[in-house]
Amino acid sequence: MRGYFAIGVEGVTKPMNAGALMRTAHAFGASFVFTLGANYARHEANLADTSDMAGSVPFYEFKSIADFALPRDCALVGVELMDDAIELPSFRHPHAAAYILGPERGSLSPEILQRCSFVVKIPMRFSINLSLAGGLVMYDRLLSRGRFADRPVAAGGPTEKLVRQDFAPPKLRRATPG
Repeated sequence: MRGYFAIGVEGVTKPMNAGALMRTAHAFGASFVFTLGANYARHEANLADTSDMAGSVPFYEFKSIADFALPRDCALVGVELMDDAIELPSFRHPHAAAYILGPERGSLSPEILQRCSFVVKIPMRFSINLSLAGGLVMYDRLLSRGRFADRPVAAGGPTEKLVRQDFAPPKLRRATPG
C-alpha cells in the first residue's frame, strides 16, 4: 500500500486507552503515533502496549496545539461524532494522513478541528472507546487503500485470488553526448 498514516489523540487522560491505541497502530503499520495535550504518565500506557510499539514506531508528544506539527502534505483527519462529518464508509483516505481522536468523555477542541483537512465519523448511535474507534479508522484505511480480492456475491470468502501484476525491471537509458 502506498502512502503513510499516523494516529494520535488530543487530551487523553486514560493511559490504558492511549496504550491500546498505540499497540493497534503498531499492528496496522502506522508510520508514527502522537499525543497532543495528554495528561497521563507515559509509562502507564506501556502496560497496555504489549507489542513494544515504543521500540518500533516513532512517538511524538506535543504539549499544546502551538507545538503540534505534521510532515509537509500530511492531511490532518479528525475523528468526531459531528452532524456535518463525513461518514467513514464514504470517505476516501488521503495518501498521507494523520488521524486524531478526541479525549474520553470529550470532543476534539475547536482549535484542532480548524486545522483538520477533513472530519470523519463512524456511523453509530453513540460514542465508543477511543482505542476501538481508532482501530476502526485504521481498518477502514486498510480496506479502502489496500489491495484485496473482491468480496464474493454469496456469503463466505473469495473464490478467486487477487491477481498481482509483475512488472519488468526499469530500463536504464544512457544519455547521448550532445
